[in-house]
Amino acid sequence: MLDFNLSEEQKMFVETTRSFVEKDMMPHEEYLETKDILPTELGIFLKKKSIELGLHACNLPEELGGGGLDAVTLMLIEKELGRTSLALAECAHRPLNILSACQGKQVTEFLEPTVRGEKRDCIAMTEPEAGSDLRGMKCKAVRDKDNWLINGVKHFISQATVSDYCVLFAATGEEETEKGNKKLISAFLVDFRDSGVEVEQGYKNVSHRGYTNNILNFNNVRIPDWRMLGTEGQGFQLINKWLGPTRLTVAATSVARAERAFDIALKYAATREQFGQKIGKFQGISFPLADMSLEIKLSNLLLMETAWKIDQGTVKPEDCAMAKLYCTEMLARVADQAIQTAGGMGLMEDLPLERIWRDSRVERIWDGTSEIQRHIISRGLLRPLGA
Repeated sequence: MLDFNLSEEQKMFVETTRSFVEKDMMPHEEYLETKDILPTELGIFLKKKSIELGLHACNLPEELGGGGLDAVTLMLIEKELGRTSLALAECAHRPLNILSACQGKQVTEFLEPTVRGEKRDCIAMTEPEAGSDLRGMKCKAVRDKDNWLINGVKHFISQATVSDYCVLFAATGEEETEKGNKKLISAFLVDFRDSGVEVEQGYKNVSHRGYTNNILNFNNVRIPDWRMLGTEGQGFQLINKWLGPTRLTVAATSVARAERAFDIALKYAATREQFGQKIGKFQGISFPLADMSLEIKLSNLLLMETAWKIDQGTVKPEDCAMAKLYCTEMLARVADQAIQTAGGMGLMEDLPLERIWRDSRVERIWDGTSEIQRHIISRGLLRPLGA
């Protein structure tokens, strides 16, 4: 029997996070949009409060010092945080789940300080000539006795300027396969204070103002062998462990923004008058509202079913791909229609619709483009049949 009721703990997390977002984050949205920067003091305040509320590192297991929340509860929290600007929401930081692979000195030097909020992590995977094609990455790590020498460039690195270190993925060799030689990928913990690491300002982005993307340059960066995360050549296993949950987070925040856009459009349709009546009376307005409501409901069901599968240990890559694909594309449709409903006002900065519309565009690109998600889904369908 299916039970869609929330537990008392889940209700508490939803109410607590919603209050946090509405009282402490949303009032700063306008400043973030006009200045395109998050004030340092505000970031510190929001991080401190998120720690007090139990939101910081709530995604990591309890035995590692995290909140130990199940995937369903985590998605409920992600949805609430997703209602506001990403730069604000990210102050309630949920570290990379692949940090659970830390061992030995990695735990005391990286994992534990991150869980406590003393350090911040980011992931360095994408390169100028290697986005979706991870095997094509040119950043290399060459063994030098008990050290690794790293050279290469990464870009589109989210929040590097407010992070202390990155989980870097680099090529560490090659393996022979039936389809020819393929690069072996390994993961490393690279401190931004390491000699030869340069964090550059990234590109000006139309989406998510105040949320930085950066370019990382690695010039003969020498790091000790103990900073390799996981096993040499097994970087793809770590990538896959990280990508599923983060794609679901993108899906959750997309649903949240769609709900916010829909609420604005619905209220506008119920109060705006034209030709002597509320515009919601016209089918050209009311029918799209019905479609928007339906798409949001379907997205919520898909999102929560996928989170439930994670908790049951039955989730497949195509499940997360479906959620990410549908929810991000749904957001694009809903944001566009919400603007159409509000007419000219929808494009004015007085309403957050134009921001939601701008922000929605990147969701179909990062953490795997829509085309990559369709590839994962179709592969999951065909492989069992030998195709």
